[in-house]
Amino acid sequence: MAHVLYITAHPHDETASYSMAVGKAFMDAYKEANPADEVTHIDLYNEYIPHIDADIFNGWGKLQSGDQLSAEEQKKINRLGELSEQFIAADKYVFVNPMWNFSFPPLMKAYIDSVAVAGKSFKYTEQGPVGLLTDKKAFHIQSNGGIYSEGPAAGMESGHRYLNTVMQFFGVPSFEKVFVEGHAAMPDKAEEIKENAIARAKDAAQTF
Repeated sequence: MAHVLYITAHPHDETASYSMAVGKAFMDAYKEANPADEVTHIDLYNEYIPHIDADIFNGWGKLQSGDQLSAEEQKKINRLGELSEQFIAADKYVFVNPMWNFSFPPLMKAYIDSVAVAGKSFKYTEQGPVGLLTDKKAFHIQSNGGIYSEGPAAGMESGHRYLNTVMQFFGVPSFEKVFVEGHAAMPDKAEEIKENAIARAKDAAQTF
């Protein structure tokens, strides 16, 4: 039995979001193909995801010096620890987000910051950093209003490319994707674009 983290970064559900609609189709197909697996949904818009701020830095410093942490520092650092432990304990990751201003919503970055922890998801060595999550798999579903998977705007896409870099840094050997894109640029084809992406996501879920 595998444990899957379904990590979504959208304020809307599948009835109003292209990425969430494709994500739901992917997970429904995955659950049907893998009924014994455990799925945990991390809705970043409804979870407490601490941002790296002065409290975090101060708390880290106090932990090294043995000083007493404030209640707020302890709360934030404890939560970061919970998130990172949950992440490294899982077997598979499914990231779902829209592309906003060439990248993903800021909550996704805050979440990645919480799980990018030396000694847990990667380690430093004399030869440089080495990823520790070499037995994991990851999948990314992203909605792009225009076409960013290829063509003249491909170099402007930063969401999937960033996640791909992070997964490589963590040592994750398999990172696949499905983009649902072009629906804003071609509104007359929006429904067709969504249905095509849903079909591709369902197919991909069978082997994830």
